[in-house]
Amino acid sequence: MTRPLRTAGGVLLIVVLLCAAAALGYVETHAARSPASAPARPSTPTGAGASALDSAGAAPASTPAPPGTAVRPSALARRLRPALAAGALGPGVHAEVIDVLTGRVLFGNGSDAPGAPASTAKLLTAAAVLATRGPQYRITTRLAYVASGTARGTLVLVGGGDPTLTAATGSTHPAYPGAARLASLVRAFRATHRHVSRIVVDDAAFAGPTVSPAWDADDVPSSYGAGITAVMTDGGRASPGAVVRSAAPDLAAGAELAARIGSPHLPVTRGALPSGARTVASVRSAPVSTLIEQMLQESDNVIAECLARQVAMVEHDPVTFTGAARAIRAVVQRRLGVRVGAGMVDGSGLAASDRLTVAGLAGVLRAAAGASDSGSGSPLGALMSGLPVAAWSGTLDDRYVSGSARAGAGVVRAKTGTLTGVSTLAGLVHDRGGRLLAFAILADRTGATPQAEAALDVAATRIATCGCG
Repeated sequence: MTRPLRTAGGVLLIVVLLCAAAALGYVETHAARSPASAPARPSTPTGAGASALDSAGAAPASTPAPPGTAVRPSALARRLRPALAAGALGPGVHAEVIDVLTGRVLFGNGSDAPGAPASTAKLLTAAAVLATRGPQYRITTRLAYVASGTARGTLVLVGGGDPTLTAATGSTHPAYPGAARLASLVRAFRATHRHVSRIVVDDAAFAGPTVSPAWDADDVPSSYGAGITAVMTDGGRASPGAVVRSAAPDLAAGAELAARIGSPHLPVTRGALPSGARTVASVRSAPVSTLIEQMLQESDNVIAECLARQVAMVEHDPVTFTGAARAIRAVVQRRLGVRVGAGMVDGSGLAASDRLTVAGLAGVLRAAAGASDSGSGSPLGALMSGLPVAAWSGTLDDRYVSGSARAGAGVVRAKTGTLTGVSTLAGLVHDRGGRLLAFAILADRTGATPQAEAALDVAATRIATCGCG
């Protein structure tokens, strides 16, 4: 069974935001792409008023609506329904469009029918961890040492659930910019001049299986999936530049630690922090806001699952796949007022059995966008800035570059989702009347993925270019 290349848009299009997104230089964490083969894209994101010319040179799709006029649902439906009827999307298409300001549902098609969300489920994880931990929270990794007793000489790497801790050294680029470095822990330990007889990795911050029973057998190890452990380096990779991630990233991190202290042959085992161990050094991850953006930009499943467990910790739920999913659902309903049902079984959307509604997805986006626009210092701003921009960044960087979807370039900000037979898109646009709209489109009985994605892009562009006042 084919798995996703990238498992599975706009708030104010401020040039500063877009330049910042480009400058972050997010690393492709799923499948390498050749720059030479990528289609040309605009040198700068286009605005909402850009001419909607398709590849045949057709006239603009609509004329701008007078400012402040309300969207007529019937007019939006006339523009959107033909796009949703595209054969590539198959018969299982659900869609909803909401006016962010008023909360009015402008279009609905199967809005309350659960479907497989793929990686659009990460929107819920992002909202929940921002609402609980907050955007400035940093995850701590500790290095402890036992100086006496039967465990004397034991060096313990104690994980707090930071998926981005890097083993990169010198000029080697980490998998995630801004990551805490294992080398910093090693420097502090070497200053103690202690002898090491063995290395223990302490994963006690997480519980339950490291691989979800709802995932396919091919998902771990793969380029997009790893075992979910509280100790890991570089998103579960055995080395910073590795393509395939590890089924046992905690032990791989312990082996990296052994190599960095100059004793690569030391035994590395899992275990609890021994009695008498004392912390000798600690490092902290980049802020949660940065981790959220890295997760959303490249649809990183490992970051998503580790952040989901942060929600479970705060909510005092079991720090497992199911406990984290339950905690996320509770936070989204209690803090954002959005009912999302009980269909989530993980925090990434990688499980084919995950179920969400487009009403829930659009509702989370509306709540986050509304909170961010309220001027109240909402913690949910990182969700907005983390969304990929059409034809510009993240998982949308090579989409919206040609054909009738090109008018959405630089206008659509959205989270993608892809599994076998599933293509989803959920995000934000300003329409031609200046209204901020949240949308979610879920197709879970599709044909070929490239054609399904192209059809979704056309549909999102129809929303963005609608002069439906």
